[in-house]
Amino acid sequence: MSATLTEPKAAQKDVKAPADGAAQGERTAAGNLSQIVSFRLANEEYGVDIMRVQEIILLGQITKMPEVPSYICGLINLRGHVIPIVDLRKRFGLSSHENNEHTRIIVVNVANKTIGMIVDAVDEVLRVNPNQIEPPPSSVAGIDHRYITGLVKLEDKLLILLSVENLLSDEDKSRLAVNNG
Repeated sequence: MSATLTEPKAAQKDVKAPADGAAQGERTAAGNLSQIVSFRLANEEYGVDIMRVQEIILLGQITKMPEVPSYICGLINLRGHVIPIVDLRKRFGLSSHENNEHTRIIVVNVANKTIGMIVDAVDEVLRVNPNQIEPPPSSVAGIDHRYITGLVKLEDKLLILLSVENLLSDEDKSRLAVNNG
């Protein structure tokens, strides 16, 4: 079974996730389908549950912060809310990449906190059946498994499903809360 496109390609535009009620209603009406926002990072495709996504924005000015891990780029002011920005390439130990017109920040909600994730490009929103998602194999080397909730089997590829809850350590969250007030 394959996932179907529910929205046009999002790489060239900013996309807002549907309101919680609308997304939940669509999920209930469509059965057990999940909606996944797919994005690219270092020539691989990743995804995150749309229920975690607040919005997708263009990369803008990021204010650097002292004494934070290198993968935390700094802070942005998003309509009056200051949010930390995580560079997923650095977080996963991948090679650096020049930001370009496709680079986006995916704003997600994690444990009542809002953070932004820098990604190479946002591709599309996919509808995925539960039988298309498998747990990550324990024998695979690479990204620490705490970041991965599963692998989505698509017709011609696999998509790595991220657990956004584990992107920041408890120490990072505490440090940002102190600096962010």
